[in-house]
Parts: sequence; structure tokens; C-alpha cells
Amino acid sequence: MRRWTGLNVAERRQLGPTVAVSTVAFAIDPPHVDGASPALWVPLVRRIRPPFEGAWALPGGPTEWNKTLTETALENLVAAAQAEPNYLEQLYAFGSVERSAEAQRTVTIAYWAQFRDSDFQQRQRQEQENIAWFRTDDLPPLAFDHAEIIDAGIDRLRRRTEKALVAHRFLEDSFTIAELRHVQEVILGKKLDPANFRRQVLASGDVEETGEYQEGTKHRPAKYYRFVPESDRAEL
Repeated sequence: MRRWTGLNVAERRQLGPTVAVSTVAFAIDPPHVDGASPALWVPLVRRIRPPFEGAWALPGGPTEWNKTLTETALENLVAAAQAEPNYLEQLYAFGSVERSAEAQRTVTIAYWAQFRDSDFQQRQRQEQENIAWFRTDDLPPLAFDHAEIIDAGIDRLRRRTEKALVAHRFLEDSFTIAELRHVQEVILGKKLDPANFRRQVLASGDVEETGEYQEGTKHRPAKYYRFVPESDRAEL
């Protein structure tokens, strides 16, 4: 039973805030979504109890005394997505008074994550009720302030894309420039000039050739590249 059950508003205000985590996790091609078009997709969980019973929410939950925030975020995300993300990072703290006015005040530490296609192939998947993937531009009504959290996650992803090469985290270890550009276009929501994009990427030092070429194409095979961590670039 929650500590605030049976307490009036004044009494609830005397309780210290609880801490929870929520994660907005992005994928370009989500698993088991028939006819899914490339876009930014996120997994959501349908709530089965009040408040917001029946509404969709981000994967997450309350923290436990013996687990870190990151461990809690990862555990809840893996349970919902049935896959471990390629990248996970703390996003922001959400703690407005209005977000939990009917209960003990809750401060949510939000995370954002990225999935590759292969992340979903590393474990056997099971059918899950009350869990589904949605496009970020076509979301259902969301519980709490989770729409705000998703917007913050998209903003962080796009800002990072402008300042550093994060699109590669949606791809496998080897990729073509065209594949990288396609992901970048999905993230930014706009088309990019292929020639300019290629020139900028190669000049940035963010990628290097693997020595391998794409096979099974009718045209000139494209080169495969890999991402070069910033810590390794000074040594090149």
C-alpha cells in the first residue's frame, strides 16, 4: 500500500518526494510492426492501474534502494523492448509539482536510448500485452508528462546529431555512407543532399573505410565504413 493512501492533500505535502525513472528509447525499424516505415519509433507500455489507467506511458518505474538509476532504467527498458539498447544516457529530471498532484510527489529521472536492428535479434522475443511501438509523430494520449519527456528526447537526439555523429548508433558496426545519410534524414526529418553529406562526413574524420564493399548490387558497389571514436582520432 502506498504511504499516501488515505492522507489528505496537506498530509501528502509533508511526505518527501519519491524518485522514478522513465526512458524514451528510439529505433528506426521497430520489431514486429507490420508495414512499419523508417521513422523514429518508441516503445510504450499501457498502464493497467490508476492514475491514467489505460493510457500509454514510457517504460520505467520507481527506484529501489539497492539499484542505481541507470540499472533501474535499463531493467525496465529491457523488460518492455525485450532487447538491450546500443546506447543509454541520462536525459533530464522532471519534477514539476503538477505532475503528481493526486499522489505523493514524484521526481522522474529520464533517460534516452538508441536501438540497432541487431539488438532485437540477440534474444528470443515473446508476445507481450500492453506493450507496443509507436511513431513519434503519431503518438497516442500519454500518461503524466511523458509527451514532454519524448519531446526532450527527440530534441537531445537532434542536437547531438548536429554536433556529433550519433546516427551510427542506429547502424551495425559497418555501414555505407548512404545508410548513414538515411538514418540522419530520419532523425532530422528532412532530406539531405547526398554529395554534400558524403563530403562533410568524410572530411569530419568520424568514419574510416573498412576495406570491404557492398555485395549483390547492380551498380558500383559502395564502400563500407566504420565509426572512429574521438579518443582514437588523435592517434591516426
